[in-house]
Amino acid sequence: MTQTVNALEKRTINKTMLRILPFILVLYIVAYLDRVNLGYAALQMNAELALTAEVFGLLSGIFFIGYFFFEVPSNMIMHKIGAKVWIARIMFSWGIIVVLTGFAQTTTHLYILRFLLGVAEAGFFPGIILYLTYWFRARERGKATAVLLLALPVGGLIGAPVSTWILDNISWLSMSGWRWMFILEGIPAAILGFIVIFYLTNRPANAKWLSQEEKDWLEGELESERQQSLMVNKVSKREMLKDSKVWKLSLLYFAAYTGIYGLSFWMPTIIKSLSATATTNLEIGWLAMIPAVVGIPAILFVGWSADRTNAHKSHLLVCFLISIIGFIGCGFSNSVFMMVLMLAITSAGLYGFTGCFFAYLTFFFTESTAPVGIALVNSFAALGGFVGPMILGAVAFTSGMFIIAGLLAIGGVTLMSLKLASERKLEKLKEVQAN
Repeated sequence: MTQTVNALEKRTINKTMLRILPFILVLYIVAYLDRVNLGYAALQMNAELALTAEVFGLLSGIFFIGYFFFEVPSNMIMHKIGAKVWIARIMFSWGIIVVLTGFAQTTTHLYILRFLLGVAEAGFFPGIILYLTYWFRARERGKATAVLLLALPVGGLIGAPVSTWILDNISWLSMSGWRWMFILEGIPAAILGFIVIFYLTNRPANAKWLSQEEKDWLEGELESERQQSLMVNKVSKREMLKDSKVWKLSLLYFAAYTGIYGLSFWMPTIIKSLSATATTNLEIGWLAMIPAVVGIPAILFVGWSADRTNAHKSHLLVCFLISIIGFIGCGFSNSVFMMVLMLAITSAGLYGFTGCFFAYLTFFFTESTAPVGIALVNSFAALGGFVGPMILGAVAFTSGMFIIAGLLAIGGVTLMSLKLASERKLEKLKEVQAN
């Protein structure tokens, strides 16, 4: 009997991972690329439209203001009407807005379109994280989120050479390369929006690609975890909002978000400012790929190791320390070689952090509070996407690196205080499971 159950478990998990994870990885790669390709557009766009560093910093960050206001309601709608319809709507609308950005003529146009892009995309990432809780048990969630978060370095790996190649080589109809970059990179999102409707399955019970035995086993496992979660977590949204852990989670992810998106938008410009030899945009793109290459094994290793050891908090803390060292190193770098090396170290820490944070995050919510709780943490943290680019646009790069390192240190202290509360909760959960 035990061997039969083990075979069923292995078969069902493998089927689910192979069906869901590669597809949502592709979706998030496209989302990340459309979110940060403004950084590569800046290599041409800033001069053409006479954008100052302060204006570009605001343009980079204003996306996250729209994201902040609409993320929680978006997740609530998705939980009610189903993932595939709502995610399809999100992708189609943001793809159209990215394409329209290629036709912007003034700074005002860019402000409006970047804000609308945030509104359109709001709910996509927390919606996907919520979607994973419908399909994966806690013990697989670290691996699942690690695969999803591969989109960050892979998006950088693809976006750097593709975006800079478009800048240097495409100027059809007398339109600048940065305009074609937005147009060509926005179209895949709109196309994928239609594919989502036919490919995604809302819940295991609806999966035609699972046998009835596999559906029953998976639903039973997930329902068992939901019942255990009800015994150790807040069951009402109002009580959840009073829980300090939710706000601590928001703060520590805000710190990481500030670092991730500060670098994502400014990395090409930072490299260009120090480079005496990389004279073309494409060469800058190749250099910007290096931190992304380092990020791929970091995400996978941290996610796998955290699941294996069930020590998510310790892994997150180590990642914060690595990121702080990297940012401080960036602040002292005065050559392209040292800057790229320090950016790679920083990326290892930041990407490793994302590799297990979202699995850790889901431990704090029940099925009823997860749609709001996950979106709430992500929406407040998304303000870091506004703050990070603004910091590096408002002050010298050196000072900005030190400021972000200090913010990450605050996040690390917050994490240590959260770790104690979390350990007490896990002890209680073990008691529940034993009974």
